[in-house]
Amino acid sequence: MSPHFDALEIRDPAERERDLFSRLPDFLSGAVARADGLANWLSGHDLSGIVDRAALARLPVLRKAELLDLQRASPPFGGFVDPDALEGARVFMSPGPIWEIQGAGADPWQAARAFFAAGVRPGARVHNAFAYHMTPGGFVLDTGARALGCSVFPAGTGNTDMQVEAAEAFRPDVYAGTPDFLQIMLDRADRDGRDLSSFRTGLVSGGALFPAMREAYRARGIHILQCYATAEFGVIAFETSGADGLPLPGMVVNENLIVEIVRPGTDDPVPEGEVGEVVVTSLNPSYPLVRLGTGDLSAFLPGTSPCGRTNVRIKGWMGRADQRTKIKGMFVDPKQIAEITRRHAEIERARLVVTRVGASDAMTLNVEILADAVPDTEAIKTTLRDVTKIGGGVVLVEPGSLPRDGKVIADEREYSD
Repeated sequence: MSPHFDALEIRDPAERERDLFSRLPDFLSGAVARADGLANWLSGHDLSGIVDRAALARLPVLRKAELLDLQRASPPFGGFVDPDALEGARVFMSPGPIWEIQGAGADPWQAARAFFAAGVRPGARVHNAFAYHMTPGGFVLDTGARALGCSVFPAGTGNTDMQVEAAEAFRPDVYAGTPDFLQIMLDRADRDGRDLSSFRTGLVSGGALFPAMREAYRARGIHILQCYATAEFGVIAFETSGADGLPLPGMVVNENLIVEIVRPGTDDPVPEGEVGEVVVTSLNPSYPLVRLGTGDLSAFLPGTSPCGRTNVRIKGWMGRADQRTKIKGMFVDPKQIAEITRRHAEIERARLVVTRVGASDAMTLNVEILADAVPDTEAIKTTLRDVTKIGGGVVLVEPGSLPRDGKVIADEREYSD
């Protein structure tokens, strides 16, 4: 059997890029005709000209907070769902609440690829411990496993004793769920003398898979890989492994998705290797989301994976991009720092550092200035106050000295004293 799910995974990267962007203009044209909320959001943009990443970057990033507001104004979907796709469909309500719809097809969230990359093959038995209640998490993995040809026990969350009893009887090969719950099941089985030795593979998400945890599973003979998924898109990226079964660096981006990394608070893509917010465009006609900011931080890795899959890789989940911070009783948002940068063309990059001076909050805007520019720090300081409504200092730093770690606001306050 091929080590890859299909030929799409190993095609030339330039061919993949041509395919995605040759399809995108017609997709956008059809999407705005069916989803009036998306049409309003993208109003005034020439969608026929979105034929490459540079053109795509000219469209606005839709943050989840904005999508939530639009859904509240026009419930439940804010006009971002094709009404015809609702017939016979499942709908979900994720925390926020944000409403989603299950797309068409046997594997609408593209989870089968992640299972395959984890070593799962048709005929395997899957114990799915993701939630099936209200949110799509359980269905994302359920549909992918069944599309691959696996049988699935929809265990859901909680009820550890019953889950252990069921797994002992069902003898699943594969665990799907959060990284830590499998350990809870194994510990309970050890305590009660239950046999869960059938588990050989796991596909996990929704939490941190620490190296020690992965190694503990490996010591039991369970090979664990993780995927990065959201309710809106399903599996965005997934881990792969080498011939020795050990995970390879990064996560391979799924097919049929356009993933960008942008500077938090802006719509602007960052250079390869720099940390920023994950922004995704999916060619899903049921739920056409264009440049949706996930709120998660990651970065692109250079080159392609040694596993042979040729799509770009991300480092995985690296924290949250929402750095909205309360200072002196007022919230300051990364968008406001981006606005200050926009107003002062001499600023190449800025980071707001929040500290404590005595019992009071203090903030300082550290700025890198473009070569040969003549900065006016007092003018920047005035803009800082105008935009944030809080007074703060401005410090010029050496070009390239600010960390490229995705932080626009660094909260360095200490409360221990």
